[in-house]
Amino acid sequence: MPLGFYIIMAAQFCSALADNALLIVAIALLRDMAAPEAQEPLLKLFFTLSYVGLAAFVGAFADSMPKARVMLISNTIKIGGCSMLFFGTHPLFAYAVIGLGAAAYSPAKYGILTEYLPHRLLVLANGWIEGLTVGAIILGTVMGGVLIRDDVSAWLMRLDLPLVDTAFAAAALIVGLLYLLAAGFNLFIPDTGVDHKPLKKNPLYLVHDFNHCLKLLWRDKLGQISLAVTTLFWGAGATLQFIVIRWAEHNLGLGLSQASMLQGVVAVGVAAGAILAARMISLRRSVQVIPLGIAMGLAVMMMVGITDTMIAMCLMVVVGALAGFFVVPMNALLQHRGHILMGAGHSIAVQNFNENLSILVMTGLYALLIMAGLSINAVILMFGAFVAGTMILVKRHHALNQRRFDAVALLDDRTH
Repeated sequence: MPLGFYIIMAAQFCSALADNALLIVAIALLRDMAAPEAQEPLLKLFFTLSYVGLAAFVGAFADSMPKARVMLISNTIKIGGCSMLFFGTHPLFAYAVIGLGAAAYSPAKYGILTEYLPHRLLVLANGWIEGLTVGAIILGTVMGGVLIRDDVSAWLMRLDLPLVDTAFAAAALIVGLLYLLAAGFNLFIPDTGVDHKPLKKNPLYLVHDFNHCLKLLWRDKLGQISLAVTTLFWGAGATLQFIVIRWAEHNLGLGLSQASMLQGVVAVGVAAGAILAARMISLRRSVQVIPLGIAMGLAVMMMVGITDTMIAMCLMVVVGALAGFFVVPMNALLQHRGHILMGAGHSIAVQNFNENLSILVMTGLYALLIMAGLSINAVILMFGAFVAGTMILVKRHHALNQRRFDAVALLDDRTH
């Protein structure tokens, strides 16, 4: 891989590390404010609103200038959201601003891979980016868990940092430094030399263009399968973050700081699965991993019978590995088809719209189930059954497509 690729990875790692650390800090702050339990999954909902609401615009924005510049602008927005939390803004609104930066960042960070690398390296590149993102989730959740510990909070307050009057402000300041580091890496990302499309001034045109791209990708016989899988994965993954915290507290007797570290164990598995997929699965064989999504749903349902922490950690690694192994090839296939059909930024914006709409729906439903008083074990069984059942339907639909079309020919077709 060229040097520029590793700079991109470093920028992505620091930005994702800050996002995940701040989520744990925001959850702890909500609890300190005695906010209702249902507000915790709403953090993810507020974060993803920008992905859905601005999907028609961020793709065109990402394709209108060098993507390194887009990433720098997006990290600056994240710094603004972190500053809002530092100065006492409600966590839901501060995290929504960070989501705005993330929504603009995502088409650039994925789109630059398709511009910078040949398509034969996309699965490997996705293995890297997903592995490092998951590494950021591991370290970010652990970091967030450490920052909210009483002894660490007390130590931070003894430092007498400028303008810091609470332990949560100190934690936000430390996370903000990570966003600054990510912005520094953005400055050194090389230009890919790809021509950029001028940004259209008419918002109605952008909405119409996005709607055209959305239909184009869902109608594509390979694009629709990979889009369905990644949409389900990210919605399920976001919901699983909150399920694991509640399950660890209820079934294993862990506190928030320890439960956040159990999230990191899931991420270890995802990283391992992503690395294996990058080594073992080519773009041409990517659709063969779909059955692992069914296995992941069934593995999640096993959580309800576990009360031992060590067994729980082993199961979390298995769940994560299954998820990482099947989502990385699907993500690479989706990027390849999207780049061919409509351009990198537009295709990632379509992908983000679907995936984050799934996050909104699934985390929203989880919040409703919690408000309705359902036990966490009942929620886990419903969640696992939904994931496994949906993946069975996707597998059957792909089998039907294969009977009607030559999947290999579709993969090689650069005009379809």
